Parts: sequence; C-alpha cells; structure tokens
Amino acid sequence: MEVDYITLAVPAFFVLIALELWITHRRGHAYYRLNDSLNDLATGVLQQLVTLLFAAAIVAGYFAIHASSRLFELPADDLLVWIGCFVGVDFAYYWFHRLSHEINFLWAAHVVHHQSEEYNLTVALRQSALQPFLSIPFYWPLALLGVPPLVFLACSSFNTLYQFWIHTREIGTLGPLERIFMTPSHHRVHHGRNPLYIDRNHGGTFIVWDKLFGTFEPESEAVVYGVTKPLASWNPVWANLDYWVDLGRAARATRRWRDKLLVFLARPGWMPADLGGFQAAPPVSPDLTKFDPAVDARLAAYATFQFVQVVGLSVVLPIVYSSLAAPARGLITIGIVWGLANVGALFEGARWGAVSEWGRILAMPIVAVALAPPPFGAIAGAALLLNPALALFVGLRRGEDGPATVGAATIRDESCP
Repeated sequence: MEVDYITLAVPAFFVLIALELWITHRRGHAYYRLNDSLNDLATGVLQQLVTLLFAAAIVAGYFAIHASSRLFELPADDLLVWIGCFVGVDFAYYWFHRLSHEINFLWAAHVVHHQSEEYNLTVALRQSALQPFLSIPFYWPLALLGVPPLVFLACSSFNTLYQFWIHTREIGTLGPLERIFMTPSHHRVHHGRNPLYIDRNHGGTFIVWDKLFGTFEPESEAVVYGVTKPLASWNPVWANLDYWVDLGRAARATRRWRDKLLVFLARPGWMPADLGGFQAAPPVSPDLTKFDPAVDARLAAYATFQFVQVVGLSVVLPIVYSSLAAPARGLITIGIVWGLANVGALFEGARWGAVSEWGRILAMPIVAVALAPPPFGAIAGAALLLNPALALFVGLRRGEDGPATVGAATIRDESCP
C-alpha cells in the first residue's frame, strides 16, 4: 500500500514555516509578506488538487513500463535497490529540472516555482499544477530498469521532502556538506534572477550533478529573487497560465511556421528575428521595487480568513475523496479554485474581485448544501451564514470607479489580465 509521505508531512511544513517566521521576526528580517506567502501556498494547493484528480493518469506510464518492459527483477525489500532508486530519482530530477530552464514549454510550467520575489519556506510549496505531467517521463527509465513503482514513489517523495528545508535565507553555508548536497546557499542561487545565477544549481538532493555537468555556481553576490518578467499578480490560476499566454502570443505573431514551433522548443529568452531576436536577462538591483499593492487591513483579514477556509477544505478533500460522488467532487474542486482566485484578486485589488467573491460566498454554499454529503453539507451551511455576514461587516463592495473596496478605502488596481 502506498504511503503519501508528502501529505503526512504537511503539519511539519506549517510548524517549520511558523518557526522560520518567528526567527525572522526576532532577527528583524523582512523575509515574509502575507500576500506573497498566501499566493505561494495557493499555487501549492492547486498542484495538490490537480494531482489528486489525475493521480492515476500521471503514474500510469511508469506502472505500464514496469509491468510490461522491465529489464530486471529488483526486490522492493533490498536496501541497495532503495539507495539506487534515490540516487536515480535525483539524477532524473536534475535533468528534468535543468531542461525545464532550457526549453520553453517546460519552463512554462516550472516558472510558477520561481515567480515569488521572496525566498522563504512557503516558496518551497509554490508549485506548478502542470509540472507532474511533464516531469514523470524523465523517471520512466527507472521503471525500465525494474525499480518497483512503490519504491519509486517513496523515493520521489523523499527527494521532494528534502528540498523543503533549503528554501530559507536563515541558514548560511554548511561547510563540507556544500560539496555534495544541495544546501540553502546553493538553492538561493538557483532562485536568483541575477544574470550570473540564471540556470544554475538544478539538483534536488545532490549538488554533484551540477558540478559534473557544468551548471554549478556558488553564492557570491546578493540574490535578487523572482523571474526576469515579474508576474505582478496574486492570482494562482493566472500564475499557471501567464507564461503559456506569452508563448501563444509570440507563436501567433511570428510569420514562419518553423519559428512558431521554436517558440515552444527554444530556450527562455529566445524570440524569432521578426519579433526582435534573443532577449537577454536584464541586470538587476537589490533595490528593485516588488509587486506589493496596498490593501485595507480589514480586507486583508477577511481574505486571509477565506484562505484558511479554502485550505481547510483542500485538506479534508483527499481524506473523503473516494467516498464522494462525481458532482460533489466537482463542486468542491470548483469551490477551492474559485476561492483561491478570489483571495488573490482581493489582495491585488482586481476589479472583478468583490463581485466574484460575493458570487462565491452566496452560490457555493447553497449548492453544497443540496449536493454535498456530511460533513461538507454542514460546513457549507455554516459558511452560508458566516461569510456573507463577514463580507457585510468589512464593507466588501465594488467601488464607484471599479476596484474592490472595503469601507471607504480603495485598493489600487494592479490585477492580472
């Protein structure tokens, strides 16, 4: 029976995030922003939701190759098989990760992980909803070699879990460990948009692959985090679509069919000659202004409370998923995605945010009471009364000039398209 180690680790993730937040506060380091961190977590929730819905399809190829074409019979209870699998997973991850920075259609998915302009433990949970579909083929050679699927899934989870703790600025260099393992210092480099740091340090657990294949760069200058074209949005759905839209626009605009294909297959920064040619990464400064729209404190508190509700729903969903009918699954999925998008819209002052939020808090609970089994029906009934009352209390409304407002305070409209 497969054990979902990542789901089991979720409480530990939040404990460690709280610990890092406390340490940064004690040290006077402003490494966390509420809007940015909630957006990191929202993209992670979306990935887990997509993985839940399509888990069988994602791993089907691995299971099929192992069942029909494996070259060796490797026992699942052999320690050497586990060690070999773990090293093999990290090696495959290195090449998937490296190519995700070198091929546009792979970068279109992976870019989600790099969009945050901060660097803290919530960034570790910032993941693309599409990445599981694109990464799994890189692990198929392990299935061909005969690595049992459950061993592979466990080692893949361990590799992912290892990478959580390296997303911190509170740990410096670690002496001899820097020679072999991926460390916070190495991974900070990977998240930098400094031209010196772009496309460097791709390993998951081990840094040796980067040193062997020429992609290693030590941390030598102050890291400026994020991507060369900032997302400038707190909408987790748009975070997964933004770069795809850019590629689609470029492919449509260029004249040659060869270039339309190369837009997706070339490396990030490449553009056809008729669209201006290659676009090098611009120089950066630690003083660059970050995306940070101002919001009223009451609206921020309301949006945060809604976020907690939606995340709570996403935690319960996998536990009862198999017992739900298809309409209930679809309803809860829509509710989670809608809620996360609305939270982002409220934090960035999107014109549609307040209208969409009123639609969600009125419509979703009514439908849920009718369709969802316990405990979702009861939860939805309580939300039906509570959330509109809170929205009225904070004065959530669409302002006369368009942007969402709370009370008399207007939020700047810096929303995504």
